Amino acid sequence: MPLIQSTKSLTIGIGVAMLVALLLWMLGPVLVPFAVAAVLAYALHPAVLHLQKRLPFLPRTLSVVLVEIFALLVVVSVLFLLIPILTKEIPLLQQQLPSLLDQLALSLNPLLAQFGLNLTLDIGSLKSQIIKYLSTNREDWMDPLIASLKLGGSFALAVLGNFILIPVVLFYLLSEWDRWVSHVVAWVPIRWRPSYDSFMNECDAVLGQYLRGQILVMLVLSVFYAAALSMFGLDLALPIGVFTGLAVCVPYLGFGLGLILALLAGLLQFASFKAVIMVAVVYGAGQLIESFWLTPKLVGERIGLHPLTVIFALLALGQLFGFVGVLVALPVSAVLLVAIRRARDQYFSSKLYQG
Repeated sequence: MPLIQSTKSLTIGIGVAMLVALLLWMLGPVLVPFAVAAVLAYALHPAVLHLQKRLPFLPRTLSVVLVEIFALLVVVSVLFLLIPILTKEIPLLQQQLPSLLDQLALSLNPLLAQFGLNLTLDIGSLKSQIIKYLSTNREDWMDPLIASLKLGGSFALAVLGNFILIPVVLFYLLSEWDRWVSHVVAWVPIRWRPSYDSFMNECDAVLGQYLRGQILVMLVLSVFYAAALSMFGLDLALPIGVFTGLAVCVPYLGFGLGLILALLAGLLQFASFKAVIMVAVVYGAGQLIESFWLTPKLVGERIGLHPLTVIFALLALGQLFGFVGVLVALPVSAVLLVAIRRARDQYFSSKLYQG
């Protein structure tokens, strides 16, 4: 009888989990701003508590506003790192692109001939098309880009709506975080409370270790990339290096974007193979340092995620929730890992396994 009851409870739990997953998948676009705000609220709530502890005379609302403003300034500062990169690279791209394309033709056409490929890159027409494209007004090529990003509605309106909605939802969540948590706990059956509390405490510990480790990785890599690019004489070493280091919070995507920016800036400044050598040395060394020392020591060992698990989580959550899914893949995987460990331990200690 206990075995039948346990199997029935497990079946009901799996069914409920599948139903919740289906609802989340169907309502994914609607839930994105709320999910982002919830993740930010979880990360920023300790800062609100710390501020109230240090300045007890501040009202809760004012503490929340100050913390949210600080977080917003950090995000805006990271985005502002792109401004000097773009304002300098776009004019240089217009000036130096013709010579770069000529050098590309001189290098690739003989190489293709060596492999028996009778293909000749028509650099002339390609150059004229690109120059015409870059010489037009910025609105002329931004409008088609934005139009191509429209999916079932106005892309610009959706982005603007999320930018407005996320801070509003974040404010309400931070202001009433303890009340929201108490409402969730109230739905947990009393006999499950010890297990629930233990699970949530372990999740808090894992996520706290992940956040602290990730911040340290970002700071170390920002210093490394900025210093290493400066040693090669890159003019935009500081903004590109700091942006690359901070962007690694988005696994693979941040590193790739920083690499592309550094390669483009190097080609436009040096107009030689030195740019490729610079990117290969700096970003190759950075990836080795991050993969084999920083992330394993500061993040991986703390949350216990295998590299294959990380890749799968990035692909799966990215497919379901897009960019936001990639952003939260590692912390969500850490929570799931805690749940899987507990389910495994419970299964191995059950009569179902022991016979």
